[in-house]
Amino acid sequence: MIILFDLDGTLIDSTEAILESFHNSFNVHNYPRPSDDEIKALIGHPLDVMYSRLGVPANDVWDFVTTYKEYYRVISTQKTQLLEGSKEAVKNASNFATLGIVTTKTGLYSKVLMKHFDLMRYFEVLIGREHVEKPKPDAEPIMRALEVLDTQGKEIWMIGDTKMDLISASNAGVNSIGVLTGYDSKETLENYTNVIFSDALEAVEYLKSRKISHT
Repeated sequence: MIILFDLDGTLIDSTEAILESFHNSFNVHNYPRPSDDEIKALIGHPLDVMYSRLGVPANDVWDFVTTYKEYYRVISTQKTQLLEGSKEAVKNASNFATLGIVTTKTGLYSKVLMKHFDLMRYFEVLIGREHVEKPKPDAEPIMRALEVLDTQGKEIWMIGDTKMDLISASNAGVNSIGVLTGYDSKETLENYTNVIFSDALEAVEYLKSRKISHT
């Protein structure tokens, strides 16, 4: 079995770091700041898409993204925490599956975060925004992860908290699980998968029981 995890809202809570980095970028560029709710509604999309939808002119979007990343890099480990049960979920999953991370976050910073939490060693691959041309909900991030894994005869699952994760899984032809620890509601997730759990640990326990029943 192969299990691919999203990060934000699935394994980690970096909402504080994300919001602070967004607010800093709007301050630096002397642009009206959006509300926290407006920003949170877009988490899961690539940064350039988020800034565009928050009203930043197309010519300025990448300047904002650069400012965001410079600030986020400094504060991310201090302002990010693991979601409850995430560490146990990853450790348990590693006992019966090959693990990967597929995120829209910058892969470099994502790897730093996961090393900070002493979890990176459980993952065989990490695909971030800079590794693909088309991020989630496109199939490319998942397909890129699977390119470096042995998929022969294995069930493949994507665990995520937003419709972006679930649509990407569908586009890639893999199974998906929605979790309720993140940014989309149960009602939204139900439109894209019929397997939904409260958190990643419950999702992993389900997959473990599924693995056992198939052996």
